[in-house]
Amino acid sequence: MYQTILVPLDGSYRAERILSHVEQLARQFNSRLILLRVVEPDLSTGGSLGTPADFYLEAYERSIQEARDYLTALQGELRQRGIQSRTLVERGPVVSTIISVANREDVDLVAIASHGRSGLSRVFYGSVAAGVLQRIDRPLLLVRASEG
Repeated sequence: MYQTILVPLDGSYRAERILSHVEQLARQFNSRLILLRVVEPDLSTGGSLGTPADFYLEAYERSIQEARDYLTALQGELRQRGIQSRTLVERGPVVSTIISVANREDVDLVAIASHGRSGLSRVFYGSVAAGVLQRIDRPLLLVRASEG
């Protein structure tokens, strides 16, 4: 039923709450997981005036390497528990990149944890889960992850 499951992660413990759910599905359906981390370019000016562009490029490349290392560690943990997975690090806007990868990889399910923001914080920060929910054309497992 679910041969390939896309699991977008942002590096937070809350996002990882989806893993126990997808592990059960992977065992039940002998699914392959695709662990995805999307790195958005930081378009803020952040530094002082006159800071070289190389500084920002290096920071961005460092973020990409950290994302790779993070996913590789998770992949190793899953492998030890008998779950087959592969990793992808993509660059771009988070919601549209998740949807693009889901289409490109022809996944059967997208599984994502919602951070559970509501009210003004959701308006201010946006919601990746809500954005994916509104635009995805395939099954979506959405788990609300609470703190703690």
